[in-house]
Amino acid sequence: MTNDPVGNGEPSAATSTAESDEASATETGTETAREREIPEEIREYDRFKKIDGSQYERANQFLRDRTYITAREWAIARLCSDFRTETGVEMTKIGENLPDLVPFMEDTYTPQAVNQARSAFEEKIRTAGATFLYGAMCDFFTAEELDDIMYESTEVAKFLLEVEGVDLSVEQELEAEERVSSMMREVREASAELRADELEEE
Repeated sequence: MTNDPVGNGEPSAATSTAESDEASATETGTETAREREIPEEIREYDRFKKIDGSQYERANQFLRDRTYITAREWAIARLCSDFRTETGVEMTKIGENLPDLVPFMEDTYTPQAVNQARSAFEEKIRTAGATFLYGAMCDFFTAEELDDIMYESTEVAKFLLEVEGVDLSVEQELEAEERVSSMMREVREASAELRADELEEE
């Protein structure tokens, strides 16, 4: 039996519509099945929903201009923090679900690749910390210059937290800035006392 009621060799509009509906239903069913395969905690994770693939390069450039880390290292470090259990970080879960967890990450990672990015992040933070602390202790910067550095650093860190979805109140921001500034003043004062003691011994 043919589906060509007018005899022109072309499928009828009703046939085309039915085929289109069938294809849409199949696609929707596939998507639904895929969603069911994703663990609930993965589906509900929304740290990086503000950044999609088209914004990845901008985010990566922002980080390169202001920090030592890349967007890849930033995202995986956050995931390692969020998916840490009593027995350690869930490297396999992070790697297998990476594109679902972070919209701008297109490929899955092996546990080894996740650990490599995590280690790179940790190494860069330690290096940056040592560099900054030496700059604060060696009397190269004045107290006012250190305050400026801490303010700029706090603004960058705050921006990254906000992108991750952390909602900081004005009171929390001011408290954090004051605590960091107070700590740095203590570091600078202790360093000055240490250098003075060494000069006296000489």
